[in-house]
Amino acid sequence: MSLLDWFVMTGTLAAIVLYGVYKTRQVNNVESYLMGDRDLKWWTIGLSVMATQASAITFLSTPGQAYNDGLGFAQFYFGLPIAMVVLCVFVLPIYYRLKVYTAYEYLEGRFDLRVRTLTAILFLIQRGLAAGITIYAPAIILSTILEWSLSLTILLIGLVVIFYTVVGGTKAVSVTQKQQMIVILLGMFAAGVVVVMELPADIGLGDAIGVAGHLGKLNIVDLEFDLNDRYNIWSALLGGTFLFLSYFGTDQSQVQRYLSGKSLTESRLGLLFNGIFKVPMQFLVLMVGILVFVFFLFQPPPVHFNSANLDKLRNSEYGTELTTLEEDYARINERNQAATLTMVEALRSEDELAITEARTAVEATLEERASVARSVDGLITAYDAELITEDRDYVFITFVINYLPVGLVGLLLAVIFSAAMSSTSSELNALATTSVIDIYRRSLVPGRDDDHYFAASKWLTILWGLIALGFAAVANLFDNLIQAVNIIGSLFYGVILGVFAVAFFFKHVGGKAVFRAAIVGQSFVALTFVANWVEVIDLAYLWLNLIGCAITIAVAVVLETTQNRGLLSGEGR
Repeated sequence: MSLLDWFVMTGTLAAIVLYGVYKTRQVNNVESYLMGDRDLKWWTIGLSVMATQASAITFLSTPGQAYNDGLGFAQFYFGLPIAMVVLCVFVLPIYYRLKVYTAYEYLEGRFDLRVRTLTAILFLIQRGLAAGITIYAPAIILSTILEWSLSLTILLIGLVVIFYTVVGGTKAVSVTQKQQMIVILLGMFAAGVVVVMELPADIGLGDAIGVAGHLGKLNIVDLEFDLNDRYNIWSALLGGTFLFLSYFGTDQSQVQRYLSGKSLTESRLGLLFNGIFKVPMQFLVLMVGILVFVFFLFQPPPVHFNSANLDKLRNSEYGTELTTLEEDYARINERNQAATLTMVEALRSEDELAITEARTAVEATLEERASVARSVDGLITAYDAELITEDRDYVFITFVINYLPVGLVGLLLAVIFSAAMSSTSSELNALATTSVIDIYRRSLVPGRDDDHYFAASKWLTILWGLIALGFAAVANLFDNLIQAVNIIGSLFYGVILGVFAVAFFFKHVGGKAVFRAAIVGQSFVALTFVANWVEVIDLAYLWLNLIGCAITIAVAVVLETTQNRGLLSGEGR
């Protein structure tokens, strides 16, 4: 990486962090530290909410997802606007009326302390795990690309985030996220422009879109109902909507962002801004991935995108076999490029027969490329079974490092670091807030003064930061990073949403019933996940949100009804 790229990357990151520290230098009490004086405008809330969800995983994994599978992943976000409207109408007014610090405070008033504590603990478990992944995921890729040690990269990301989160609390998180989101959007747009500019001189954006469309990369909506399909319209509108309702309505890392708003109206506008602009942002990121796919039809891609794995093979007894496979791959790429150029000419002439023949030729060469890539994966596994052969998360960063102009590489690396920092900082802030408000001050050490809880908030931020760093240091890479975070969320979000749904809409159900229902629901989700993992059943993870929520609600209603009929022993509530 050039000196200019280093300057752009470090300068951008340093400016964001120093700005956040400067803007929050007067924070000196618990309310300011945890709630930011509740004075944020809607655009800051909206960008902060988007930045909290848009981790580095989004900008590393999503282009690779599109490179392999096209625009289908966009369906995952179709339930988001629905969820935002529901939350603005039903949930935000309750939170603002009660003036709560956390979403879980409300549950004690509605049910009892047991329900509040259980739900807070479920959040702490899943968000603590996710915080580790949001550090680890970009670190393992950036360390490979930048040729840093993995431990150093994890430590660097973690310490910077812990520093400004501890210093400025929730306001530091929100004001830095606004700047980070602006950098992220500018960087991704610039990357998309550069991809088009890097195409052959006589190939334009329209040609690239035409090729991608005829190769099936622009198919967005899948109407087929398949419980095992992660991304179809049904899993998105049902499972996805429940996931977003739970994430934005009950996950403290998001709730804390909009509870810091100046008013209910500002918070509502911030959430609606997120609901409107998040889907186009995801389309932008996915389109960048698709353009990278088209780019690698004309420019030979590496046979395996994780260069560290290839370096290990070259220096092993499998080096000769790898060289032979790479030579085969190069010959296939020559035929692939010729077939793609023929396809472009056919599209320009609108000759359907020629288009069909050219598409068939391109698809055949792509399958040959995939076959060689699978053979390389086999060599990697033979060399070391512990190495990860899934390389789609390295697709975009490979393009960034090898093909972007000097200066822009630094900006895109700043984008990835910014996204990692923004999501991790909000997670640490939310973990500390929930620990202090729902566990430490409420049950463990009640009755102390504001200075004590202010200090405790900072120490717990550091503690959760160290826990996240520890988990990141021992974690392993999933097949796809963005799926890893969503899977962890789906294990817990459904039950948490079920508890809140009972609280909001089933006023006759009491604490005893919902506490037991949450335990039953979480146990069932865990068993379903294990059964799916060992392939006893075949179910896409998004459905776990709907399953957990539905079982929690159903069991709570049944238990309460049974109690009221006198069929259960003990007190009704």
